[in-house]
Amino acid sequence: MTGSPFTQFRDLKPFSALMFSAFIVLVVFLAVQFIAALVAIPFFGIGRVTSMLEGLNIDDPETIRLLKFFQTAQAIGLFIVPSFLVAWLLDGRVMRYLSLDRTAGAVSCILVILLVFVINPFINFTGSLNAEMHLPPFLGRLEEWMRTAEKNAEELTAAFLEVDGIGGLLFNLLMVAILPAFGEELLFRGVIQQQLTRWTRSHHWGIWLAAILFSALHLQFYGFIPRMLLGGMFGYLLVWSGSLWLPVLAHFVNNAGAVIALWMIDHDIIAPEIEEFGAGTEYWPYAAASLILGGIVLFTLRKQARDAS
Repeated sequence: MTGSPFTQFRDLKPFSALMFSAFIVLVVFLAVQFIAALVAIPFFGIGRVTSMLEGLNIDDPETIRLLKFFQTAQAIGLFIVPSFLVAWLLDGRVMRYLSLDRTAGAVSCILVILLVFVINPFINFTGSLNAEMHLPPFLGRLEEWMRTAEKNAEELTAAFLEVDGIGGLLFNLLMVAILPAFGEELLFRGVIQQQLTRWTRSHHWGIWLAAILFSALHLQFYGFIPRMLLGGMFGYLLVWSGSLWLPVLAHFVNNAGAVIALWMIDHDIIAPEIEEFGAGTEYWPYAAASLILGGIVLFTLRKQARDAS
């Protein structure tokens, strides 16, 4: 090979490119987390930063602020920076590689927003089914650990989202909606799905394998199925439109809707049942209607994308 050392990775085979990308993600993530820890020490104190290794006191507001800081750093270090670096090293045409060079039309954006709200009862329904799943008796200890991890994740999320003022709500939207929507779509759809598609030579395999990885990385086992389904939906939005901005928008609307709904519930603006509408086997007719309507919107989006191209 000849040329700049930074162009030596552009002829990697699909599987090698995937492994190289995983290596880049790990190295950049560790580097950013280390830098974040150094930055946090002057503001939070070395004792509080190091105490995170011993356990988390989510009842302490200062600990929650520190965790939010690291959560923000994680979004940047695990998803955003590695994705741009991988795109540059593997291709050089960063925006094109990540499918950020194509914009989405106004009609497509409106349909995507509608899709997220229409499909929500079905997603909640699958979530309630997922939560009722049980492992075989010989895996009882594993199931106990999974349920404990799920409970801890729920408590931490609730502590993150429990804010009073508009300023806290806006920061939560940045931390939970804007950064994850952009960053996770960059990595899972822009990088991983693309590479899995090249490796398997199938858009469908690429989409669903990336969706499985997307859901698995969240380590919330009793929300695995609904998150995987959302990941699959985001993947098809990218393939049909050729623009990463549509799955980014869908991801943002999904996360932002949850953040705003929980804030409104905490302030007695809406009833808690609204946020969980569709969850429970008794809601299967609504879930079925949600799936049918969501399918109609999805295929309308597909037709819209084909007509645009």
